[in-house]
This record gives sequence, structure tokens and C-alpha cells, in this order.
Amino acid sequence: MINKNLFNSKIWIPPVAAFFLGVVSVNGQVSKPKKDTLREKEIDEVVVVAYGKAKRNSYTGSVATISSDKINNRPVTNITKALEGQVPGIQTTTSSGQPGAVATIRIRGIGSVSASSDPLYVVDGIPFDGNLNAISPSDIESISVLKDATASALYGSRGANGIIIITTKSGKKGEAKVNLNISQGFSGRAVKDYEQVSTDQYFQLYWEALRNGYRSDKISSQQASQMATDNLVSMLGINPYGPGYSKPVGTDGKLLPGATPLWNDDWRDVLQRTASRNQVDLDISGGSEKSNYFFSLGYLDDKGMAIESGFKRYNTRLKINSEVKKWLNIGINLNYTNSVQQAPTSSDSKASNVIQAARVVPSFYPYYERNPDGSFVLDAAGNKIYDFGKYRPSSALQNQNLAASLPLDKNENKEDNFSGKGFMEFTFLPELKFKTSFSVDLVNYNGHFYSNPLLGQGTEIGGSVTKSNTRTLSYTTSNILTYDKKFGKHHINVLAGQEFYKYDYQTISGSRSGFSLPYYYEPDAASLLVNFGGYSNKLSLLSYLGKVEYDYNNTYFLSASGRADGSSRFASDNRWGRFWSVGGSWKISNEDFIKNLNVFNQLTLRASYGGQGNDKLLRPNGQSLYYGYQELYRILTLGGEAGTTLEKAATKNLKWETNLNMNVGLEFAILNNRIKGNIEYFKRKSQDLLFNVPVAPSLGISDYPANVGTIQNTGFEFSLFTTPIRNEDFQWNVDVNLSTLKNKVTKLPGGPLVVGTKQLREGGSVYDFFIQEWVGVDPSNGKPLWKTISKDANGNEVEGTTSEYSKATKIIQGSALPKLTGAISTSINYKNFDFSGLLTFKIGGKILDGDYTSLLHNGSAGGRAWGVEMLNRWTPENPNTDVPGLSTTTNNWTSTSSRFLYSGTYARLKNVSLGYTLPSDYFEKIGLKKFRIYIQAENLLTFYKHKGMDPEQALDGTTYFRYPAMRTITFGLQATL
Repeated sequence: MINKNLFNSKIWIPPVAAFFLGVVSVNGQVSKPKKDTLREKEIDEVVVVAYGKAKRNSYTGSVATISSDKINNRPVTNITKALEGQVPGIQTTTSSGQPGAVATIRIRGIGSVSASSDPLYVVDGIPFDGNLNAISPSDIESISVLKDATASALYGSRGANGIIIITTKSGKKGEAKVNLNISQGFSGRAVKDYEQVSTDQYFQLYWEALRNGYRSDKISSQQASQMATDNLVSMLGINPYGPGYSKPVGTDGKLLPGATPLWNDDWRDVLQRTASRNQVDLDISGGSEKSNYFFSLGYLDDKGMAIESGFKRYNTRLKINSEVKKWLNIGINLNYTNSVQQAPTSSDSKASNVIQAARVVPSFYPYYERNPDGSFVLDAAGNKIYDFGKYRPSSALQNQNLAASLPLDKNENKEDNFSGKGFMEFTFLPELKFKTSFSVDLVNYNGHFYSNPLLGQGTEIGGSVTKSNTRTLSYTTSNILTYDKKFGKHHINVLAGQEFYKYDYQTISGSRSGFSLPYYYEPDAASLLVNFGGYSNKLSLLSYLGKVEYDYNNTYFLSASGRADGSSRFASDNRWGRFWSVGGSWKISNEDFIKNLNVFNQLTLRASYGGQGNDKLLRPNGQSLYYGYQELYRILTLGGEAGTTLEKAATKNLKWETNLNMNVGLEFAILNNRIKGNIEYFKRKSQDLLFNVPVAPSLGISDYPANVGTIQNTGFEFSLFTTPIRNEDFQWNVDVNLSTLKNKVTKLPGGPLVVGTKQLREGGSVYDFFIQEWVGVDPSNGKPLWKTISKDANGNEVEGTTSEYSKATKIIQGSALPKLTGAISTSINYKNFDFSGLLTFKIGGKILDGDYTSLLHNGSAGGRAWGVEMLNRWTPENPNTDVPGLSTTTNNWTSTSSRFLYSGTYARLKNVSLGYTLPSDYFEKIGLKKFRIYIQAENLLTFYKHKGMDPEQALDGTTYFRYPAMRTITFGLQATL
């Protein structure tokens, strides 16, 4: 893609550089809970917010905090996978179990259609552009989730979809402390795959499909039966019953007496495995009156369930803060991570998808070559020979054996992530401070994908190799002036600042094929250049921000903030967006009329309203569009001559997408803080949506970006924290959080738009399914039926049915978005024992299972595996069923329809942990302060009606042959010196 007009940013670079278990994690350091516990302190705890900190009970915005003990002890590779169920209002979807995969997170609904809805990640006060895999969960002190305008408006356009602030650990005053955490885990599928028919059942079913396909006016049922018996083995290409049963199924459709399969090779046994997970984390920290330090090292080796998949990471962090003068504090925070991800194809319908391949090849096709009597075919050295199935029908992955070819291939993603932050804070007066900071994120990525020339599909072209490199460099400079002063009962805090952000992305890639020698992986060893390309993108953002907070007598609180962002994505006339917020809170529990009730330990009412922007427009393929207003061209070659075609039309009027957020909340605590809770209502309106409007292909382009339509998200959030039992030896906590969500398109000029399986229309949600409606099976002939809607001569709608899929009518079939999400939790500390658990759940929403349909062909895909549901197919003896009759002639019954739309309601026991901290007396002589052993399980149980499908799928409710979630059992020890 070529930018016709050279990028010419006018932005100035500034100077200065109880029936569910849930979310309370282990507290193994406390052997005897005291009355002055963390639970009681949480009311007045300090939380990290935008550009600073605040006391929870007086803050006017909506913020939720996740402490380190709820993150550090989770066996997760990526921190995003540790957030589910921890905070109401967050929808976390882990659609892939591939080690190193990132979960998709949405805060308070879907804020856009064609622009990014991802939240902003802020690490130690600075927006983070690196890979989240580079942040080790063991380095994290806390995570704050900012959800409303007051909490996130200071980040302007970058915080339009909410903010997740990650604070890493710092050293503390006192003697140096050494922490060591070692764990060993084992992983497998969290959900069993779809159940399939046996070899005996398959041969009888396929005989039936052949017979029904042969029958016609010229061929009688008896003749068709004989033809099915005669041709069954040749059609499938194999006879697992041996030479003694050359026609294993008789003309009655039954297996001959005594016919038994000589082998049963489940391909999941060779393409999947029980994986291992090893992790070691070490950190050293300490500090004095004027400085502190934190240093960590980490190693992770997370093998995947699919063969040749996994993720390996080495990470280190150094964080130093020092008061070099009474008026000057400085700090540095350096983090480097090297990671290698082995990622064979596992998320599409390709034949090379290792997850799909394990599912669709029936067990009567062996993975090692077999003799007719069932014995193995051996090579000259006496070794088994992999069977690539040249005889298999194409539907059974002909000429494919990933168990043999994947170990010879490469599917490797390497990344080097460096993140560096530094700051200087000047104290001019006790109440007046100035902080200047600089942050840089550098990500260097290398992809190496190699298909070997010896075995598998790569043999046709002598093997192939693709190598790519991308370099992402971004930096942020920030200059913040704060004034904080108390005047009697009055308190004021003022913040003013300026920020500049620069992003530079470069990529290059090339492919070659034709290796003359095996076991050479680099492009130089291949003879034929296939393609070569590269491009770069740049982005600049200049911002000015300010905030004023005022409170009277620690009871009445007001806040207002504003920010102006200038983005290079837009033309000069629309470049600047202005964002703002106002908020207030009333600490009612400080009023005498509440104090006199002697009921509430805390009662706070808060409200806020504000506007933010979004400039993160995406192309239909999901890639970011950095030059939203300019004409873009594509270079093509024809007959050796270069030419250009229009890729994107100029859209000078393109402007900011705007988010208006309202929040009202009530926070309370009673019974000496034994019961605490929070109730919030939010209304989030996204207007002037950045949207890729489709156009007629005759115009030469497929779409153009424009500001079209309005979306509204509304809902309630509820959190409850309770301590039913607390004494010297025993403490039991039970927590609950719930959130509702209603997503609605309130304005869409130009009428409904169909995007894939969804329809955008006024009054609907952004993820409403718009697909054909399944009616059932015609009991008279076994044909599938779909609904039709037409109009009669008077214009009235007339409903009917059809067996021709192309004539079926698309109808709205509900939304993929759940109505209720939440978690219920418990934690127990008894003397030196600790126990915790987390169960998350979603209620409502729908999932279109396109993976399952690959196992439900009517017989037209001979040789492909069959799900057990096909045993209930239509026959004259079984006319009342919703599975059509079998035939080798396709009937399209597995095409997209409501037949394969399932409820998204499920619950998952996300985490269970049991630990024991040995009494410190045992280790005082050797200097140990703590020694804890533990066992924990991730994704232990899943409660879901539609067996075989992992209910954690993409937010839009569609499946795509993805890597399933993993159940991980981990054993470990923690030691503190």
C-alpha cells in the first residue's frame, strides 16, 4: 500500500525527556488473620489512577483494582488471561489456548464497529505499545481498571475504550528480600472434543449414504444396496477389517458377523499430547529511606497441547527509584523479554490446521502404513512408515500426515521486547511538583515459516520458506505539573501537562521455494523467489491535558478534566479532538445523620459524565489504517510493467469518533467492613462511528471510511465482598461480581448493513446474527428445510419452507453478546493452610458453531469423520428427527443457519488453589522467611450444554477451528529469603 501524499505531520516534538467459587486469591503470607486485615484497609486504600494515585473512598471515577496475589499465583502466560472474573464490566474472551495467545478484552461493551475497541494498556504511568507477553505476571504489583470518563478522560482518545493500568513491583524500605517461585505443570484440553462414531458405525452409515445416492428411477433399492456393498471399500480407499472381509457390510446394511477392525488409530493421539509447563521467577528487592530497587529474572517454558506448539520466554526487569536531592526524585524502569512461540496453523479451515486435522480424519485411516492383515509396514531398517493417505478421499486430508511433517517444519515467531522508562520529579514547593518522563517501547519480531521438501504438501514445490521482520518503535514524552494544597477543610489538586507520542512501524518479508537439499531452513537454500515486499507506517499524537479536583471536609468531592489530542490520522481541519469529564462524589457516611445510625462504615455516592474520542480506524482485514484521510494506491505488475490502482479514496472529512460516558455508583460497607459492595449504572454512547462503508465493486474500491451511526452500551455492575467468618485461626471470604450489558445501534443512516453473518440495523446490537432459519427435516423424505418469507399480491408476508438453501430467507437470530457475566468466589485461610477458587460464568448470547459442521456432512464428504449426531439421521423408520437422510449427493444442510446456533451460557471453574506455608520456626536458622508449597488448577471444570465445543469463542460468537482452552494442573513452591 502506497501513500500518495508524503506524510507531513505538523505536530511538534516537545523538549525534555457458595455455589460457585470465585475471585479471591491466595494469601499464604498470613498464618493468623488479624482484625486489622486488608479487608478493613481496602475502604481507604490508595489506588492507581490516571497520572497519579487516589483514595478509593473519595475518588469520583469508576476504578477497580486487582492485587498482585490474584495475578502472581495464576499459571497463565499472558496477563490478559488472568483478568476474567476479577472485575465487573470487563468481558474477557480467550478464544485460543495457543501458548502465548492474548485474550480479547472489552470494557463496558463494544464501543465501535470498524475502529478498535481494545482498551489502553498503561504500564507504570506510561501507555504501553509492546507485546503483553513481555510482562511477566510475577512482576506485577497491581492492576487498575478505569471504566468511566472521570477515570480515563485524561488519556483522551487513547482511553476511549477504557484503561488497564499495570503497576509493576518496587522495592520497599528495609532489608533486602529475595523471592523465588518454581512451578511445574501439566496441560490438556479443558473441554473434550466432539464425540465421533466408531469404525463399525461409520462403515454402516456410509453404506447407507452410498445406497441412497445410487437409488434412482433406473436403479432399484435392491440393486443400489448391492452396489453400495460392492463399492464401499473402494470409495473409502481402505478396508480395516482385513482380507477375510473384502465386503464388510452386507446388502442389508449390517456388518458381517465376526468383522472387527484390525486397528483404531485416533489421530488426536499423535497430533495432541499432555503438555508440560515449567516456570521459574526470581526477584530481589529492598530499599532505604531515600531509594529502593527491584530486580527480577524469569523463565517460562509452556508446551502446547498440539504437537510442535509452545511458548518460551526469558524476561528481566530492573526498577530503581531514588531521592537524589530533597527536591529531586529520579527513577528508571527497564524491561527486556525474549520470547519464542512455536505456532503451527491452529485457527482456520486449512488442511494444515493441526487442531482440525486431529478431528476430521477417522480412526480407520492409520497414521502408520498397514499391511492387509493389520500389521505395520516396515522400512529396511525395521521402522514404521508414516501413512500419508494417498488413497484417502480428499475430504480425509489426502496426502497429509501432520504427525510426520510438522516436526520437520518451522512455524516460529521470535520477539525481542524492550521497554524503558525514566522520570525526574522536581519539588519546587511541598505542594508544587513537576514530573518529566520519557518512555520507549521497541519490539523486534522475526517470523520463520518453513515447509519441508521431504514429507507432506511441501514436496510438490520442493519445500518453501517465508521469513519476515517487523520493527515497532514508539516513544512517549510527558511533562506534568501538579499542585496539591489543603486550606483548612478545603483541599484542591490541580494537574496540567503535555504529552507527545510517536509510533514507527516497519516490516519486510519474502518467500522462496525449491530446496535442493533437506534440513536447510533459510531462504538462501531455496532456488525460486516467490514474492518479496515491505512497507512502513507512522503515527504522531500531540496532547495537552489538565485536571482540577476539590473536596470539602473530606465529604464532598468535585473533579473536572480536559484533554486535547491532535492525531496525524486525520486531515488538518479535523486533526484535533477535545475531550472532557466532570464528576462528583458524596461521602454520605461522614454525615452525622448517617453516623448516628451506626450501620454504615462507608456510604459513598458518585457520578460522572464526559466525552472521549477514538481514532483507531481498522481496515476490513483488521489492520490499522494510519492515513485515514488520504488517497492510497496499490502497485501492480502486468507484463513486467508497473502500474497503480486505487486502494482507498480520499476522505478529507473523516473525523474523531466520540464516546460519551455516564456513570452513577453507590459504594457501601457495613458490619465493621465484613460486608462491602458497589453498585454502578453506566451509559456509554459512541457517535460519529468510524465505519468502513461498503460500495459497489464497479467503483474500483470495496469500501471507504466515514463517520456513520451511533452505538449505545448500557448496563449495571454489582460487586459484593463478604467475610462470613473471621477469628484468630480462620478466615473465610466470599465475593461476587455481576455485570449486565445491553448493546444497541441507535442510529445508522442508509439502512441495515450485512457484514458476514451479522446485520447492523437500528435497534439491534453490533453482533446480531442474520442468517437462514432452520425449520427441521421433512419427515416424508428426509430433506432439510429452511424458512422462506415472501410477499403475496397484497404485500402481506407469507411464510413457507424450502429444501433449497439458496432460496431460504435470512432472519435476525439473536445476539452473540451475553446478557450477564460474572464470578462468585471464595478464599479460606486456616492457620498455615490457604485455599482459593474462581468460577466465572456468562448467561445469554449465542455461538454459531461452524467447527461442528465439518463432522456432520450428509455423506457427500466421504472419508471425513462423522459426529455421533449422525446416528440420529432420518430414515423411514426414524422420520421425526432434525438430521437429514444420508446420501452422496450434497444437500447443503450444514450451511450457515440457526440449526448450528447454540446458547452461549456457560460456567467455568477458572482457578482452584491449595497451599501450605510451613511455620517460619523451621527455617529461621537458614535465613528463610517464608516457604510455601501449593497445587493449583486452571480451567478445571467447564459446565456447558453443547458438548465438544469450547464456549470461550470470539466476541462475535463465531468459531474458526481454534486451539481449545487448556486445563493446567500446577505444583509449585514459593520461598522468601
